Formats: sequence, structure tokens, C-alpha cells
Amino acid sequence: MEIWSFIQEELSENNNVMLITVVERTGSSPGIVGFKMAVSETGAMTGSIGGGVMEYNMVELAKKEAKSGNIKAFVKRQVHDTNAEKDKSGLICSGEQTHAFIPLNKSKIDIINQILVKLDIGENGVLSLSQDGISFNENKTLPDDINYRINDENNWEYTEQLGLKDTIYIFGAGHISLPLSQILRVLDFKVVVLDDRKDLSTFDNNVYAHQKRIVDYTNIADIVSGSNHSFAVIMTVAHKSDAIVLKQLVQKNLKYLGMIGSKKKIQTIYESLMNEGISEADLAKVDAPIGLSINSKTTAEIAISIAAKIVQVKNC
Repeated sequence: MEIWSFIQEELSENNNVMLITVVERTGSSPGIVGFKMAVSETGAMTGSIGGGVMEYNMVELAKKEAKSGNIKAFVKRQVHDTNAEKDKSGLICSGEQTHAFIPLNKSKIDIINQILVKLDIGENGVLSLSQDGISFNENKTLPDDINYRINDENNWEYTEQLGLKDTIYIFGAGHISLPLSQILRVLDFKVVVLDDRKDLSTFDNNVYAHQKRIVDYTNIADIVSGSNHSFAVIMTVAHKSDAIVLKQLVQKNLKYLGMIGSKKKIQTIYESLMNEGISEADLAKVDAPIGLSINSKTTAEIAISIAAKIVQVKNC
């Protein structure tokens, strides 16, 4: 969200901005397709397209174009080979990447606002970049996160599914849930916090969750979608409610499932669930005790250890 907030602020001040996006990549190249930078005519910038001298040169070009008031989108290839006949990037890693330059002025602020609203509430939409500029369709989804084609400099298109693709379901809105929600929101998760208690201060004060719901823990299976983009953390107020939630989630196809608690508590819950027919193999998939072992002591440190484990699993 940072790049879109930056663009919104610059456009609000009537500054032209150039959005640079890596739209194609081959071989060994530092920029991944989808990497973005926003460069204001003032020289302010955010994001990255891979770094190094290549990025410096692209930023200088973006500043020049933004200052000139250019309103035409264009693409520019960068070849990482000192022997290349043209489009040399200054890098020597032998690959290449192509950048789309999308000029933005105050007339485009409604599109940027639309993107920010959708991202803020955890909903998705499709960003489209082409020789015609930028557009955003909030009622569309893509089968793949990114698609692109470059026929020539006058005929190209890049589409990307924007939004929070990974959802974390936090069962229990207590003292660890609050900093965990904050960290995971920064990490671009859609954060859903669920609890069965009313008038809980840590629930009411959680401004980081995209969704907060009071639920009956005995009936939560349908709330959590089983997918490779679904993550769940169990940290309810009591081991009995932890067991109730775990029983409903443990056989779902989740990317990550973790439960807080001591080894003794976890063993007790596991034995109880195995007596109810849950297999040892299913329970072995649960991260419990939860998180990476970093000798955490405070609630914030525990939240960091949990978030670190979730990132580790997400990126494996």
C-alpha cells in the first residue's frame, strides 16, 4: 500500500508522478516482474525495481519525464550485458528486464483512491497498464496473479491482481492478537480476528484487523476457507476452546495452522482429539508450540516470533 499512498499524496499536492513497473524479465535480473517504483517530479520516490545503476538511470529518466509533463506511457528495456548494442543497463548479470513507465497527474487521483480503498478493506481488483495508461477494475479477478504481453513499444499490456491474497484468521482477540494483527497487516495479510467474548478491550482497540467478528467457536469451520492462501492462528482464552477450534481446522487444506500453548497443554489437547478420531498425521501439521524460537518474553516479541514463522512458511 505504501507506493499507492505515496502517489496519492504527491498527486494531491499537484505533483506529477511516474509509476515504473517491471513488466517482463528474462535470465538473471535483479528486478522481479511486478516490482514497482513511484518517482515524483520533486525527486521524492518510493519502491524499487532492482537497485543499482540500472535503477538510478530509470529514476533519472522518470524524474525527467515527470517534470516535462509527459502524458504518454511507454516501455523501456534494460539489457544487463556490456556488449549489448543498445539498452545497456550498466549491470553485468546477463539477463534483461523491461519497465513500463506510466505518467500520473492529478486527473488520475480517483483511480489511485479507488485502489487504496480496496486495499484498505482487504478486497481485490485488477490493475491494468498499457500504452493507454493505467486503469483499475474492482470487480474482476485473474486466474493468474500477473499477465503480460509486449508485442512492440506501441502494443503492450500488463495486468496484475492487486489486493491482499493471503488471509490470516486469528482465533482469540487477547493481548498477543493485537500486536500480531499490526505486524501481519504491515506484511500485507488480510487480517481477520475472531473471538467469542463481547466488550473485550483488545478486540475493540484492534484497528489493524480488516475484519473483527464475534463468533461461536463451535461453529467456525465455514468461516475459514481452505486454500494455499489461508493461514490460521489459535490463541483463544482457554485450552478447551483452543481444542474446539483446532478440531474444526486441522483437516482443512491450510497453508499454515498454529496454536499457542505449553508443550503439556498441547499434548493434552492432542490426546483428546486423537481419542475423538483426529489422526496423529493431521496433528503433526500444526505448528505448536507456535512460532520461531527466539526466546521471546513480551507480547510483542511473541507476536514477532509467530509472524516470522508464518512468513517462513508462506515463502517456502
